[in-house]
Amino acid sequence: MAVVVKSAVRELVKGKYNVSEEFLVALDADVADLVKRAARRAEDNGRRTLKARDI
Repeated sequence: MAVVVKSAVRELVKGKYNVSEEFLVALDADVADLVKRAARRAEDNGRRTLKARDI
């Protein structure tokens, strides 16, 4: 399941950089890992709500 919206990433750097599919795959994996780690931290702290401090 893709987490990152490809068109949003491309829009962010529009006109200045090209975005390869390889970059998008790596970015998606990093974002998914970040969310999973944040969820574990929230759970370890007895919460079901992810907060900025979990990142």
